[in-house]
Amino acid sequence: MTDQLPTPAPTAADGPAARAVGLSKVYDQGSLKVVALDAVDVELAAGEFTAIMGPSGSGKSTLMHCMAGLDSITAGEVFLGDTALSTLSDRALTQLRRDEVGFVFQSFNLIPTLSAAENITLPLDIAGRKPDPAWFDTVIDTVALRDRLNHRPSELSGGQQQRVACARALVSRPAIIFADEPTGNLDSKSGAEVLGFLRRSVDEFGQTIVMVTHDANAASYSDRVLFLADGHVVDELRDPTADAVLDRMKHLDRAADAAAG
Repeated sequence: MTDQLPTPAPTAADGPAARAVGLSKVYDQGSLKVVALDAVDVELAAGEFTAIMGPSGSGKSTLMHCMAGLDSITAGEVFLGDTALSTLSDRALTQLRRDEVGFVFQSFNLIPTLSAAENITLPLDIAGRKPDPAWFDTVIDTVALRDRLNHRPSELSGGQQQRVACARALVSRPAIIFADEPTGNLDSKSGAEVLGFLRRSVDEFGQTIVMVTHDANAASYSDRVLFLADGHVVDELRDPTADAVLDRMKHLDRAADAAAG
């Protein structure tokens, strides 16, 4: 491993890593139409860690999936960097997701027959690219997996498997990483390890992280929390603490209960 770290990702001064303008998503269920997102305008700053929270059914996972190009939208526009996703063919969108976007999911999504190292480099292998050796070493040491690289997922703890998934997302040096409940299947110690890695990837490498979570403690690792309710962004909190996030969520839950009543 070299002493010089690779050039970090773009900083917030370079503009948003992703943004949505008038983003709406409506699910058509026969005679019933469910509005998951309603004319959402949002910017996700480059070089920042953004958490997305809200009551169940608020649209937080739908927002992430639409902004990551994983789900189609009904109206509006989503931009990754300066690229409008609606202008891309299916093939170009697939290539953009492969080259510019990293994903971390609650379920790890590792290939059981591959070693940790092979799982980490899998997206690059599929793309016919080789990992940058210095960056690969940096990522491996950051997630503290060097002594587990030859182990298969079944030989790793849940926390180690999720750190493999995080390393896989980071190794291609994407412009943005979307994480959907990345600590949902982990105990508190393992969850803290994964969150610490995500925080460090922002602070040390300039990575952009967008994380959907229901956990106030997880959200406290972020720079900014966006709160959704009924398909709208209704609040945000910068430099959050777990207590401050809990207070905002209690307010949203009470409002949701009042609306339901």
